[in-house]
Order: sequence, then C-alpha cells, then structure tokens
Amino acid sequence: MQPFRKHTGVVVPLDKVNVDTDQIIPKQFLKRIERTGFGQFLFYDWRFSGDGKKLADFVLHAPRYAKASILVAGKNFGCGSSREHAVWALADYGFRVVIASSFADIFANNGLKNGLLTVRLNEEQVTEITRRAREIDNYQLTVDLENMKVEDAQGQCFAAAFTMDEFSRHCLLNGLDDIGLTLQHEAEITAYEAKHPVRTEMKANLGG
Repeated sequence: MQPFRKHTGVVVPLDKVNVDTDQIIPKQFLKRIERTGFGQFLFYDWRFSGDGKKLADFVLHAPRYAKASILVAGKNFGCGSSREHAVWALADYGFRVVIASSFADIFANNGLKNGLLTVRLNEEQVTEITRRAREIDNYQLTVDLENMKVEDAQGQCFAAAFTMDEFSRHCLLNGLDDIGLTLQHEAEITAYEAKHPVRTEMKANLGG
C-alpha cells in the first residue's frame, strides 16, 4: 500500500449527502477479480446515461476538475453495502483523499486498508471547501497527515485541523495494510513455524 504523508491536489465538489456504495460503484461492475480497472465505472449512473453516453453536466466531466485528486462531499459518505470496490474505484480513478463531515464506518475502514485518506471536518468547513472548489479555478488543498491539517495550497487563507486514531494514522503514514502489518512480524512467525512443524500425516491430508 502506498504510504500517505502529505498530498496536494485539485478539489472537486460532490455536493450530495448519503452517497452510498452502489452509487460510487454500481453492482453490475463488481464481477472483476482484480482491484484495478474500477475507476472507469466510478459514479457510473451519474456520469453516463442508460445508453452509455456521457452526461456532460456531471461535475467530474468538467475540464477544470479533470485532474482532481481530492473529493469533497456531503455527510454520511460511503453508506450502504460494505463493498470494498467503492474504495478501489475512487483510488483507481485517482483520488487520494475524500473530505466529508461524516463517513460510514465500514467505508472509512476500507479506505484505511487501501491508502485512501478520509478526512472528517465539520459541516461549516466542508461547505466552505465546496464553495471554494466551485468558485476558484484550479482550487487546491494540501492534506498533511503528519501534522493532521488541511490548508489552501495557494494561500487562500483556509486551514483546518482534523483528528484520527493513532493506529490508523500509523498505518497510513507507513503504507501498512493488513498484510503489511502481519509481515512486520515475519521473523517471529518464521521462528514459531520452525518450532512447530506440520506433522507428516497432516501434510499428507493437505496434499503436501
């Protein structure tokens, strides 16, 4: 998993509340077995018509947001089903950060395991970022996980602090997903396995 320390990027406003995971990545696209390739289907039902034509009025199609890597949205982002594909789609599209006043717990946890930072700010701060992203061309924020703050990258006088539990912060700063956390104890695991060899008959039953 790619470590997250500090990221500066263009902000795109998605001024919607209760954005659920089926809206983020519709169920018909969950058949892929890889974690990549989901970005093209992100917010599909909002980006395209029933016959697959691009809906030009959807915010992600605006040229000014073409390189956006920070998404600001309404409260309860990522609610609905627990599909991890929602995070994969956002990350594959190019987002590193999602800012909202609240997130569904499972979505936020999935983000943690995939290097997607979810930043909780209060509703007034989210509203102000949304306004700036709409009114200021190429509006950018710097999200600093080391110092736990969000601020204008262009000196527009906006700054806000955010909080995160220390374990989650440690994992993101060091790029540690569940496998990475386990591999930190590889030496101990190897030593344990050396002291507890699999019995011959068990190996036979397992086809070893």
